[in-house]
Amino acid sequence: MEDWKRIFYRLGNSSETYFDRMRLRLRQRLGLHMNVHILTYRTYASSNELYLRGRVLINKNIEVTDRDTVWKNLHNTYKRLSSMEIAGAKLKVKFSDTEHEFESDEDGYFELPVGLNNPLPAEELWHHPVIELLESPFPFQPPVHARAEVMTPPSTARFGVISDIDDTVLTTHATSLLKSMYLTFLNNAHSRLPFEGVSAFYHALQKGFSGAEDNPIFYVSSSPWNLYDLLIDFLELNKIPNGPLFLKDYGFTHNKLFSESHGIHKPRQIRNILNAYPQLNFILIGDSGQHDPEIYADIIREFPGRILASYIRDVSIDRRDMEIKKISEGMLEHKVEMVLVPDSSVAAAHAVEKGFIHPDALSLIQLEKKAAEEPNHMETVIDEEIGNR
Repeated sequence: MEDWKRIFYRLGNSSETYFDRMRLRLRQRLGLHMNVHILTYRTYASSNELYLRGRVLINKNIEVTDRDTVWKNLHNTYKRLSSMEIAGAKLKVKFSDTEHEFESDEDGYFELPVGLNNPLPAEELWHHPVIELLESPFPFQPPVHARAEVMTPPSTARFGVISDIDDTVLTTHATSLLKSMYLTFLNNAHSRLPFEGVSAFYHALQKGFSGAEDNPIFYVSSSPWNLYDLLIDFLELNKIPNGPLFLKDYGFTHNKLFSESHGIHKPRQIRNILNAYPQLNFILIGDSGQHDPEIYADIIREFPGRILASYIRDVSIDRRDMEIKKISEGMLEHKVEMVLVPDSSVAAAHAVEKGFIHPDALSLIQLEKKAAEEPNHMETVIDEEIGNR
């Protein structure tokens, strides 16, 4: 059975790669000029090693405004999901006195650590290596460069935060397929809604109790990399702190079909973060809609003493709440509180009690929450259109 699976995966991967290359060659033969684009993903670094991640694509010039119609949003979603990647693109990264050449893989992705000749400055949160395309598949292509964003916890950081995105930061209604699809395919960063108080709460966590800690925030999600630009725009529009994103690749690969599961992807990425910063403890934030409590409980057991607390946003039914209560009771023997919270202000009150954030931040979080609780037209439309079907 396993042999048949491997054959199926390889056939799927070969077919996907073949048709992508045929599309690219057709454009080359027709003399169509296409702009090659290096899309860099926000990543992280240790003191002596950068971790680079990104993709080399044909630039589809997706433009988003707050006036876009449902059909424009649907068209932009199609453009994101039908990406045309450049396999085997030759690239070079330059940062300070370090240079390194590498290539994109068969899906246009690159993902690699780059050792540094000198340690990164201990006081800086963000660093910006430059990635250059050495050879273009199209004639008359102007030079292609991209400025990457790489984060490393500064010496002032007291803890890190690892947060889910879907139904934790961003309203996605992941427990309702119709609502989730409506929001994902027919909306954009301007029309998507954050949960109440998230921006103020996350800024408070980033500042810490002293107000000057610069605690790093990492976002781990099961959303596809194709939605990266939408998620980045959403974070920026809603003034939610920047941080590295860890998303998933959907599609055929040599050893899996479409994508690894949420239960494999999320803990793997969390382990990578914890292992990258062994000197740093973390707060985990997720929601009750999928398996965040179970995943976080495993992480708490696997990394004793490293998790300060876990906040689980309550977005599910009462029966699920009872399951989470049982999990949280089991975490007490590891001296970690897993708190099921209805909103950001309740999580913030606990964070004040534990000394994670300054008490003055609580009033700002409550004020933001109250302002966001005003009736929202988009939520009303969703409920009217599909919520009762």
